[in-house]
Amino acid sequence: MKNNIVFVVGWDGRRIRNGSKDHDVRELNFLGTGRLGWIDRPAPTIQTGTDAVVRPFVLGRCDGDTLPLHHRVSRAMQVGLAIGVVDSAVGDICGAVPFAPPFALGHECIAEVVEVGADVGGLRTGDKVVVPWSVACGQCDLCRRGLTSKCLTTRRVDDGMRMLAAYGFGAASGNYGGMASDLVRVPFAEHMLVRLPDGLDPLRVAAASDNLSDAWRTVVPHLRNRPDATVLVVGGGARSIGLYAAGLARAHGAAVVDYVDSDQDRLELAAALGADAGERSHSPHPLRRTYDIVVEASSRPAGIRYAIRATAPGGVCTAVGYYVAATTGVPLMHMYANDITLHLGVSHPHAVLPELLDWVHRHDFPAEIVTTRLAGFDEAPTAYLERTTKLVLHRPPLS
Repeated sequence: MKNNIVFVVGWDGRRIRNGSKDHDVRELNFLGTGRLGWIDRPAPTIQTGTDAVVRPFVLGRCDGDTLPLHHRVSRAMQVGLAIGVVDSAVGDICGAVPFAPPFALGHECIAEVVEVGADVGGLRTGDKVVVPWSVACGQCDLCRRGLTSKCLTTRRVDDGMRMLAAYGFGAASGNYGGMASDLVRVPFAEHMLVRLPDGLDPLRVAAASDNLSDAWRTVVPHLRNRPDATVLVVGGGARSIGLYAAGLARAHGAAVVDYVDSDQDRLELAAALGADAGERSHSPHPLRRTYDIVVEASSRPAGIRYAIRATAPGGVCTAVGYYVAATTGVPLMHMYANDITLHLGVSHPHAVLPELLDWVHRHDFPAEIVTTRLAGFDEAPTAYLERTTKLVLHRPPLS
């Protein structure tokens, strides 16, 4: 079935109709900077006994999705890859022309199960589940080690290994489509899908597929090892991740939680989550102290250098942003002299979701404070373009 654009919405909200033919399901696609639209595609079906088909009814916009929405980066990154100033991993994840349209959007959702394959025994129709952003089998060596976003099974292709297997990144990361869709096929469903605890508001954990899980791994394991640790969050590009991290650090009893950012609205959100929030310009001010745990969420090379120098001797700094340049000037000698651990890498939500969801439910953690725009699912083509910290789309579940 040939894709048929239902409508495209640009910056001015203008609708361009391109046919009115009945279609199976809608899928939100990136059609160019400032242009999104619903695309017709065949409804997904069960292909193997381990599949499920789910209906997203809460969708979070990942922090990283805003880059191509608001900035014309495809051609610039293509040139950067060619001359070696953009890291080759960008092309491996997003294609030779990164973010080249069209591609399906969305990789954070809460969904309800509408169909399961014959070999799926642990799920039933109507279950409310988190769908992790990365696709994983749950059985390979890396999955068993908790590195589910580097699954050997789903990344394997005929000529080697793709960098990621994921929803919402385009064909280079697999033909899984995006979660901003009426229906989504989920392979390895019994491993992939994580049930919501009874009574947990899906809007509270709208970002559990990615951004909330990502924030969890930056602070919670380290605070278990050192409950009285001091924490610094450098906010910015990874907008919601930094805020979730600040709130989780405070809720887990950190002795100090400082949050710095150049955005006043995010500073107020951080304060609402219990952090001590202070303004920081893009040129880092002199450090007043160092911290046991540092979360770098600015997505800037200057930010990662600042975060490392803010890390106390023996401390750990976790960077969660996109650093697309081939070099970032990481101060390795400073790290060596101070025994600093720097952790970078994609999040592995499968490994933390059961614990995270249970903890949020039991402790009534108000993650929804970070949501700055709540819109209807049908508003996706316009709402997804808004310049806001955390967008969440929703519609009623079927049951």
